[in-house]
Amino acid sequence: MILFVDALTVIDFSFLCNKRGAVGESWIVDMTLHGQLNDESMVLDFALVKKQIKRIIDETIDHKLAVAKGLNGDVKIEKGRVELDCHFGDANHLAMSAPQEAVCLIEGEEVTEQTVIEFLKSVIMPNMPSNVKDIGIELRPERSESFYYHYSHGLKKHDGNCQRIIHGHRSQIGVFVDGMKHPRLQKEWSSKWQDIYLGTREDIIQSTELKFVTAKESDICFAYESTQGYFELAISETRCDILPCDTTVECIAEYLAEQIKQQMPDKAITVKAYEGVGKGAIAHA
Repeated sequence: MILFVDALTVIDFSFLCNKRGAVGESWIVDMTLHGQLNDESMVLDFALVKKQIKRIIDETIDHKLAVAKGLNGDVKIEKGRVELDCHFGDANHLAMSAPQEAVCLIEGEEVTEQTVIEFLKSVIMPNMPSNVKDIGIELRPERSESFYYHYSHGLKKHDGNCQRIIHGHRSQIGVFVDGMKHPRLQKEWSSKWQDIYLGTREDIIQSTELKFVTAKESDICFAYESTQGYFELAISETRCDILPCDTTVECIAEYLAEQIKQQMPDKAITVKAYEGVGKGAIAHA
């Protein structure tokens, strides 16, 4: 017997790619459970699937930075912290220090849908009852109706896992000028923010203030203390965009609307910014 649950949850996370750097991603999780019927004539109660399995996914990879064995750099775990230093693309650099819970280590040479599926199966199956013999997992992006971009960020004021300094999303963007969709501006901002780290100006520090990692000359550095601990990041300045505000989706939508309004002061601007799948914020200017 096979039980299926489509769109069980969404994984919002970032991963390190040797070519692209920090990549924000959002994958919808579809799941099948293969096994025999239990005493309740079920493979597994849907309530347990939605609660127990979703909780495992949330705790192991959601809102984390996924790092594979084949990373072009060094990863060190010590005293409950993770420190990493890597190079990617055209000699771009990234170094991060964070509490260990902010990072997910993936067995495999790179982070792909398949290696993440194998990782999830390895952490979910030991928690399944004996009648569940196997699970199937499919990871898929949202079907895009607009242009989208991959971004990473960290929200130091957030009380939950969004405070982790490199986690991210694959997000659509809608731009409307005088009520009409504007594909050119949607494409322009999606291209500008492809594989970007969105930083907050007030989180910038000097490289000499870094406590755990070493910056390169072309890096911009960030650090903050939040409820989960101390986070710091050094990343090539060309891979960042600095906002004068927090990088919540509400602030992102407002920032984009204001930037476009400066270009078109006589027009009514609306920005519909997504944070991953099926959620976001709308701003007017």
